[in-house]
Amino acid sequence: MEFKRINGLPPYVFAQVDSLKLAARRAGEDVIDLGFGNPDIPSPDIAVEKLCEAARNPRNHRYSSSRGLPNLRQAVADLYKRNFNVTLDPDTQIVSTIGAKEGLSHLMWVLVGPGDTALVPSPSYPIHIYAPLFAGADIRTVRLEGLGSDEVDAGEAFFANLMEAWESAFPKPRVVILSFPHNPTTACIDIGTMTRIVEFAREHDVVLVHDFAYSDTYFDGYRPPSILEVPGADEVAVELYTLTKSFSMAGWRVAFMVGNAEVVAALTKLKSYLDYGTFQPIQIAATVAMNEASDYPLEVNEIYRSRRDALCEGLNRIGWEVDKPKGTMFVWSRIPEAYKEMGSLEFSKFLVAEAKVATAPGVGFGNGGEGFVRFALIENEQRIAQGVRLIKRALPKLG
Repeated sequence: MEFKRINGLPPYVFAQVDSLKLAARRAGEDVIDLGFGNPDIPSPDIAVEKLCEAARNPRNHRYSSSRGLPNLRQAVADLYKRNFNVTLDPDTQIVSTIGAKEGLSHLMWVLVGPGDTALVPSPSYPIHIYAPLFAGADIRTVRLEGLGSDEVDAGEAFFANLMEAWESAFPKPRVVILSFPHNPTTACIDIGTMTRIVEFAREHDVVLVHDFAYSDTYFDGYRPPSILEVPGADEVAVELYTLTKSFSMAGWRVAFMVGNAEVVAALTKLKSYLDYGTFQPIQIAATVAMNEASDYPLEVNEIYRSRRDALCEGLNRIGWEVDKPKGTMFVWSRIPEAYKEMGSLEFSKFLVAEAKVATAPGVGFGNGGEGFVRFALIENEQRIAQGVRLIKRALPKLG
């Protein structure tokens, strides 16, 4: 059979590392999993309790609304006002999505099609690359690696790379996909760069799509800006906000697209044909989480900060030089010089086999990720310290 939309997909390289991890565990070996970014921190108790209560009510077992319950959308509007001083109309500027990946994928269906192009950072979270391709569009890439850890300098470098990609692109892209703090590179930018990007988009009639998955995952005094903080941004921009990392509600699949009313209306119309929204008790519980557990992201942040410090300080002590990220739940690191010829996939497989530590190979995030690996901060400090010791033993050429 021919499956036109997926026949061109490359092998999912993360699966190769995952299969080695599973085989080792079946053989009774302990593998420290720093590969898949699957949050291990529990969801807020108040959300779990409300979910159980709402699920016991038969009225909540019916079809829900794909755009999201009114109270849920109002809770998002209140959160944006509280966290970013951004005013959103819950009726026209917010639509609920079944996770950010679903939202982004279906958004591309209404924004681009065959003959269109989208600008996408490289390396990039895979759905940022493949969502436009699934919609029939082509992508042009913006270099993202090597921006540095300072958000102002990184912003300047990214904007220069964006302009370079725009000038060389043909046909001119209709959409620019952004995501800061960035997965996998952990790059962060400042509000000044966001402002320049919005001004550029308004001048060239481009739609900006900002995946704000790590909006609340930040450290060391840095606060990621929402693109909607820029005056006039809602004329050209939409933003994807999710409870996955902020509230550690990954499996709940609760996210939102907010911003430009015309784009929100287009996605809402498409979704009305495709789904009936997230299970209503989940929407009710998510509303309570945002309204009554608004400090929970700060608790989650402190856990990730402690894990980040344990990993980065541990790796630096054994001779693997890494920078501490200012955002995300990841550490992005160049493969040590003595091992770089292996390439990221073979190096990640080697770490599973010899160190019993799983990481994500950089090439899985596009060609721009080759030469790097990504660590996910999904084990506690003691397990991370154990992983560092095992890595030191498996990589004698470090230092």
